[in-house]
Amino acid sequence: MVSLKLQKRLATSILKCGKNKVWLDPNETNEIELANSRKDVRRLIKDGFVIRKVPVVHSRFRARRRALAKRKGRHTGVGKRKGTKEARLSTKTLWMRRQRVLRNLLRKYRAQKKIDKHMYHELYMKSKGNMFKNKRVLIEFIHKERNEQKLQRKLAAQAEARRAKNKIVRARRSARAAEKLKESTAAASAARKAALAEKRAADATTKEGDAKKGGKKGGKAGGKAKAGGKAKGGKAKKGAQ
Repeated sequence: MVSLKLQKRLATSILKCGKNKVWLDPNETNEIELANSRKDVRRLIKDGFVIRKVPVVHSRFRARRRALAKRKGRHTGVGKRKGTKEARLSTKTLWMRRQRVLRNLLRKYRAQKKIDKHMYHELYMKSKGNMFKNKRVLIEFIHKERNEQKLQRKLAAQAEARRAKNKIVRARRSARAAEKLKESTAAASAARKAALAEKRAADATTKEGDAKKGGKKGGKAGGKAKAGGKAKGGKAKKGAQ
């Protein structure tokens, strides 16, 4: 039997494949045997006496179909499992996946200004404390918290407006009270002055009346004194006689 090892080796080098992939035409053995150079082997390849075999297809169809079914939950019963639950998918891996999902969401919301840095820190620590079991629960909590903050801001604004309004009302009321007090003080002062003036006028009138009465009393007393003097003088004259 003719040995074609040299030709096969040269063909594998030229075709850039393995020895099992090189096909040598068995009907042209004598001509192939004469080819002892790369040039001759290239000519044989061109003539079709040496061919590179078509790759054997290892279909992935069945593997893909089974993987799709397993993603849906098929073929995963008790009889198909090997290894404990922790060995198949550890709780640490689940925890890391969940934390990465939650933290990525928080970072995205902070970058979009949906939450501030204070809420970010609060929710980060709550996520670390196992408060949110998935992303949906965290989103619902964020919406609830934001609505609560909006309500608090609205109530605070209303309270501030109410305080400002009450302050204006109090200022107006105090100004009105001060004005009334000023008016009443002025009225009381005027009344006091009028009463004092009336009292002074009354006192002056009383003094004038007393002075007039004193003058009349003085005139009567002088008349009485004169009469008494006359009587004493008559008695003295009678005694002398």
